[in-house]
Amino acid sequence: MKDKLNLEHHYADLESVRMHYVTAGNGLPVVLLHGWPQTWYEWLPVMELLCDGYRLIAPDLRGLGDTSRPASGYDKKTIAEDVSQLIIDTLGIDNFRLVGHDWGGPVAFALAATHSDAVTQLAIIDVAIPGDGSANISQGGRRWHHAFHQTPELPEALVRGREEIYLGWFYENYGATKNAISATAVAEYLRTYREPGALHAGFEYYRNIPLDVANNEAILAQGLLPMPVLAIGGAESWGRGEEVLDSCRRVATNVRGGVIANAGHWVPEEQPEALAAELRKFFRE
Repeated sequence: MKDKLNLEHHYADLESVRMHYVTAGNGLPVVLLHGWPQTWYEWLPVMELLCDGYRLIAPDLRGLGDTSRPASGYDKKTIAEDVSQLIIDTLGIDNFRLVGHDWGGPVAFALAATHSDAVTQLAIIDVAIPGDGSANISQGGRRWHHAFHQTPELPEALVRGREEIYLGWFYENYGATKNAISATAVAEYLRTYREPGALHAGFEYYRNIPLDVANNEAILAQGLLPMPVLAIGGAESWGRGEEVLDSCRRVATNVRGGVIANAGHWVPEEQPEALAAELRKFFRE
């Protein structure tokens, strides 16, 4: 299947980042945005299933994977602008479907809000949108690592050199099963998160939550997203379940979705066939 994929790796020099991105397939363009503590690689199982009929573009987001790591700019509105510079300005794609998992979801929301003429359909996978009007993205503290990651400097000091232990806890416990993420994928993620500045960049995604909330509240004060939205949550373990659908209904006018069984938070890797089927059906509408 990977031969069929014919993955190609590229770099684009944007205004403030050098962005690494991967492409595969032919057809209607689909942009896939990853989360933490992952990279574009989380989409590989889904890309293998969608490459027949879609032009797939999976970037490493600002500071993560093999993209450069600026000192600032980790609010999701700024990261969304990175993606728009890649897709619209550099690649010249004026209309595309957009999918975001974990932190890729709020980035996708910000991109869809600021470029609603370009994003034809939006899919949000196992994440809530900060500033959507509900309690908070941290589930009232249940997602304990949100507060820890927002603490200045301490997470970097404690996790550096122990990436396999700390990040490994999430890989092992956030799925419906312990082996939800393959050993090959874990090794790839650890390769990049051990790079200088990668831990700091990842934690900055959390430290910018208050700014994300303020930015999104300002966006929503102007109106809800107009394009069709697919909202999918993992049904088990640390999956957000129906919370994803509820959150998206507060930020968009045309929302459908639900949950995927036998998946926790790592939906693209735990249930790629089910997710790819949902995306294909959604994209055909």
